[in-house]
Amino acid sequence: MNFDEFLKLTSKVKNIPLPAESSHFKMVPPFRRALMEKQKEAIKKAKRAGVLALFYPGTNKETKLVLILRKTYKGVHSAQVAFPGGKLEKEDASLEVAAVRETFEEVGVPIDSIEIIRELSQVYIPPSNFYVQPFFGITKRTPSFIKQDDEVEAIIEIELQHFLDDNILITKKVLTSYSVEVEVPAFKLNGHVVWGATAMMLSEMKDLLKPYM
Repeated sequence: MNFDEFLKLTSKVKNIPLPAESSHFKMVPPFRRALMEKQKEAIKKAKRAGVLALFYPGTNKETKLVLILRKTYKGVHSAQVAFPGGKLEKEDASLEVAAVRETFEEVGVPIDSIEIIRELSQVYIPPSNFYVQPFFGITKRTPSFIKQDDEVEAIIEIELQHFLDDNILITKKVLTSYSVEVEVPAFKLNGHVVWGATAMMLSEMKDLLKPYM
């Protein structure tokens, strides 16, 4: 889809009810309920983070979405595909500010070029005990991405039509914290498998946009 057409679409989805759990449920790993139950007390003190689903015009004015591949490290989100974004810092006035700031830091999109269209539904991430607030945003300029080398392994540019294609829905086998291998729903985007919380957020973004395409 041409980005100018996509901009017209954004006004239609700005104030409609969010699909929320009905979208998230499509991509929920089967062990999520057990993890949530196990962390009832921890959830009360969950940390907060903001992430950004940022759409932009490609070099041929086609609409794209940016994701990142995180570095391999000793942590629960090692080598996973995610939205740009990060935890709320003391200097951040809001989760929206945190999401935009971290997007600039991780992929180099100037803060003053980013326009937030709306909030999406929060997602809790049991392994790291974070509540994540996703935002739907745009930049009207084709970005010159600059990755944050110490945190980002690669920048992944997804074409909107590829994202909306139902054929990218797959299942993936993962090892749970109980040392049991289970199948989880996932997206396959540009050869990368995306599951868990990011897939849940992507599912809502997809369900928000698709009726208007």
